[in-house]
Amino acid sequence: MSILVKEHQFHLQTDHTSYIFHVMENGELGQLYYGQRIHDQAAFPELTVREEHGAIPAWRLDHPDFQPETLKQEFASLGKGDYRDPAFQITGPDGSRISEFRYRDHQILPGKQRLDDLPSTFDDSDDDAQTLIITLVDAVTDLTLTLSYAVFPHQDVIVRSAKFTNRGQSTVMLDRALSLQLDLPDANYDLLQFSGSWARERHLLRQPLRSGIQSVGSLRGASSHQQNPFIALARPDTNEDHGAALGFNLVYSGNFLDQVEVDAFGTARILTGINPTEFGWQLAAGQSFQTPEAVMSYTSAGLNQLSQQMGVFYQHHLVNPRFAQQPRPVLINNWEGTYFDFDEDKLMAIAREAKQLGIEMFVLDDGWFGHRDDDTTSLGDWDVYAAKLPNGIAHLADRIHGLDLQFGLWFEPEMISIDSDLYRAHPDWTVVAPQREMTPGRNQFVLDMANPAVVDYLYGKISKLIQAAHLDYIKWDMNRNITESFSDTLPAERQVEFAHRYMLGVYQLYARLTTAYPHVLFESCASGGGRFDLGMMYYAPQAWTSDDTDAVERLRIQYGTSYGYPLAMMGAHVSAVPNDQTGRITPLDTRAAVAYFGDLGYELDVTQCTAAEKAAIKAQVAFYQAHRELFQQGTFYRLDNPFAGDGNVGSWQVVSGDGRHAVAARYQILNQPNPAYHRLYLRGLLANQRYRVSGDDHVYFGDELMNAGLFIPHLLATTQGVEASADFSARVFTIDAID
Repeated sequence: MSILVKEHQFHLQTDHTSYIFHVMENGELGQLYYGQRIHDQAAFPELTVREEHGAIPAWRLDHPDFQPETLKQEFASLGKGDYRDPAFQITGPDGSRISEFRYRDHQILPGKQRLDDLPSTFDDSDDDAQTLIITLVDAVTDLTLTLSYAVFPHQDVIVRSAKFTNRGQSTVMLDRALSLQLDLPDANYDLLQFSGSWARERHLLRQPLRSGIQSVGSLRGASSHQQNPFIALARPDTNEDHGAALGFNLVYSGNFLDQVEVDAFGTARILTGINPTEFGWQLAAGQSFQTPEAVMSYTSAGLNQLSQQMGVFYQHHLVNPRFAQQPRPVLINNWEGTYFDFDEDKLMAIAREAKQLGIEMFVLDDGWFGHRDDDTTSLGDWDVYAAKLPNGIAHLADRIHGLDLQFGLWFEPEMISIDSDLYRAHPDWTVVAPQREMTPGRNQFVLDMANPAVVDYLYGKISKLIQAAHLDYIKWDMNRNITESFSDTLPAERQVEFAHRYMLGVYQLYARLTTAYPHVLFESCASGGGRFDLGMMYYAPQAWTSDDTDAVERLRIQYGTSYGYPLAMMGAHVSAVPNDQTGRITPLDTRAAVAYFGDLGYELDVTQCTAAEKAAIKAQVAFYQAHRELFQQGTFYRLDNPFAGDGNVGSWQVVSGDGRHAVAARYQILNQPNPAYHRLYLRGLLANQRYRVSGDDHVYFGDELMNAGLFIPHLLATTQGVEASADFSARVFTIDAID
């Protein structure tokens, strides 16, 4: 049993953690403990002790030490003495914003069921999951609050969400509805956030918690390039291999908030969920509102372990089971090779060359529809551009499939161009506030995904192409964020629901397509990594990690991303140089050495490559295919942090489940004169097993490679006399057990 209940005390146990809360005297829920697993007991008096503090309101006169502001709470409201930011807030029909949800009952269910209309976690494999449902009632408004706790014991993960149901006769307004609250007894933690912008997403920033509120979030209608819904808290001495850490992630793709508040008593409150700014939900009699799910996990074994257990959890309990363990194809995308300048002959030439190099899928990117020769036209007109492809998409797809290549197609379903037949027919389908000018972004505007007619139109168009071209893959892009949020389908008092309803429309379209065409692999994209989140991963098992394909920048982007997401979720491509985003020229081997650690692809015109480059690409593809299961399903370790020190070196490693095989890579951005000695300390090997390292005649025990390390010669020893630069170097090592 993962869920233990004694009286009004709830103890959620995973293999290595305990999460304990109880019903307090006032009928509300109080948090007691979250951390390393402890024995279950009938009561935990040391965790429930209270002291009276001066100048602080109390619950009642006969309970002067019951002061909400000083208590760890489970899902707090505002207005009854707890002045910290609350998990929710409701405006009643009389304008009151006070809620008192008291415990009514609970039930324990086997497994974990999916949510309706939202991406969610599941237990389809009988992995010993259990779900605790707590029901609380507000007697004044006759609302019920249902708190859900799904326990996945073997990954040390708990998934939480909340559901508000109006059992009364009057409409109420839900002003704030977060998914998870966790009150910790102290604030001696560092906050790890993953911030940036377009082309430099998810850079690691680690800093100590301070008094007051610190938060990350988005109001862009997407989880955003700028911030990510994954955050972690780590003790100051926690590193990759040792120490306590907590991870939090939201299964949602729209406006979000991750917040930590440190109060006057040095305690920390974590909140995560839909961003309360630009959110509201009118809850009529008999209606319910379900929050997105939030994932939390704890470990005492360092940040690598936190990432690993959450990554394994996603692969088994979030990603579409059809694709979770399925090898992802090595693809070539024509975008950076041709941009809008292509015809069928050019595309076929690239495809034929790609096939000779061992590549498995051809993806046709932007420019195949409407009359699109640049980014100013045709979004929404999902019919083939006859001037470029006079024989149609189906004919091209047949020719691609005839080469024994899979075929994929780019869409940007959520967008519309002013110069399009769709806009001329339905200007009312465009997101714009009445009597306001539309704010352009990338010469395009946003379709109202809160409008069911828009979802129906897009489903019809995309379905027709999937069937005609027998598509194997869809790249779903989203190249701008939302402005002038407004929907013609909503009355004035419900316009605050737009942002969430927009996301529900996106999810509905994804759900309809993935249900009707389960064989199609979807890859999420939003100008690269602008919607790299678990909500998208539920439907699209991999995402384009960033529009920035420069190997040096991708080292940091993929390193930061790895804290919250496994390698199988990261689309990683080799592109031409000079790189389009940075102008940097890096060696082809280095570009591949970074892209190996993800879902490998190429984004260049291989017909323009030299014979030597083609030979190198062919060898890279073969190497990746030989180790694909390891790269996509192995256990990933971060070794050297490119955000630390002078940022000149980064390294990482992936290890097979049995510990007998590994691939490690070390990257050095700039060469240095007269450098110090360098060693690479591996992880995850079997201490008593002997290994051979590629390029090395010696035999090593696993404990030597992990504790004494592998000597790395300085670069001039290997590049002297070579015309290419010694900068931007990468070294890839295979480590294989020998009997």
